Amino acid sequence: MQQLAIGDTAPNFDLESDGGARVSLDALKGKPVVVYFYPKDNTPGCTKEAIAFSELIEDFNNLGVTIVGMSPDSAKKHDNFIAKHNLAVRLGADTDTSTAEAYGVWVEKSMYGKKYMGVERSTFLVDKTGKIAQIWRKVKVPGHAEAVLEAAKAL
Repeated sequence: MQQLAIGDTAPNFDLESDGGARVSLDALKGKPVVVYFYPKDNTPGCTKEAIAFSELIEDFNNLGVTIVGMSPDSAKKHDNFIAKHNLAVRLGADTDTSTAEAYGVWVEKSMYGKKYMGVERSTFLVDKTGKIAQIWRKVKVPGHAEAVLEAAKAL
């Protein structure tokens, strides 16, 4: 499958979200959106990343930017994750991994010599027309939310 590139139209998604809502890229057109993919709720790196984005939510809101986190976890797990860590980001439940696949972040991973399929931590900054403005792959969490905020300021 071909990797998405800057300037490509971001693949649409329409997923169950936290709080019994739905989240779709089409419904957010007209404003910039940060779509970040992470492997699993309540794991150390994913929790740090969600908290970092939540701490900057006011700055993103002031720019008119919506943040949507995505993992294969269910909406119910997302609700628990949000409540446990007081998160301020929307979370999409990509339970069939079709959105991760469309964005090219559902990849073969390896741990302790075992190969398995999983989410590669990645972030896509989508401009208000639905085009990809910036891509971060194999994200390292420290400083990442700040880097995304800086890029969003340029939109």
